[in-house]
Amino acid sequence: MLKEQRDLQDLVTLMLSLFPEEFMKLNADEQRVSIQVYQLLAEGRPVSVKEIATALALPEDHVTTILKGWPGVYYDDEERIIGFWGLALPEMTHRFEIDGRTLYTWCAWDSLFIPELIKKTAHVESPCPVTRNKIRLTVTPEGVQHVEPAGAVMSFVRPAADKIREDVILNFCHYIYFFSSDEAGSQWISENTGTFLLSIKDAHYLGRKKNEARYKDVLGLEKP
Repeated sequence: MLKEQRDLQDLVTLMLSLFPEEFMKLNADEQRVSIQVYQLLAEGRPVSVKEIATALALPEDHVTTILKGWPGVYYDDEERIIGFWGLALPEMTHRFEIDGRTLYTWCAWDSLFIPELIKKTAHVESPCPVTRNKIRLTVTPEGVQHVEPAGAVMSFVRPAADKIREDVILNFCHYIYFFSSDEAGSQWISENTGTFLLSIKDAHYLGRKKNEARYKDVLGLEKP
């Protein structure tokens, strides 16, 4: 577990360097498109390019060009978005309920930073990979309000940037889970090289820093 603030700041720096440049260094239009995709997808249905363009008063071809330049965007047979950097409509391990609608996140960490982007409170439910007990959280746009059990922790991993680009779900998300206790998490990371544990508080802080860096214009925040 990270106990020193210096270690946490070092992790922020490392985390920001891991993601592909085209994912982190977004211009104003790209930031707006990304946030809009999250917010529309959070309504619980596939999102078309036309919807995004209309909502932002941008040309459709401009929005298409932006989206096609990013990894981590998944479409259905009608070219509508059904998955976007951490948020998904198809069923996955991590349940993410918003206003009574059930969506899913790619990993445990996604559920901690997406509520700030969609400006909605999420009720999260995710199984501990070791005990199989459910971890439940209430995450608001401002922070984590409730964690059950109280001693829950989250795993994290330091993959190479090229591995994230190659397959973010396989090489990153598949190593990030909630655990019902420090003991359960410690057992799991001992069997998964390169992983370590974070408190829920530190994991949320890390997510906020990623949001600040990626959406500094849209969120009105300064880059750390």
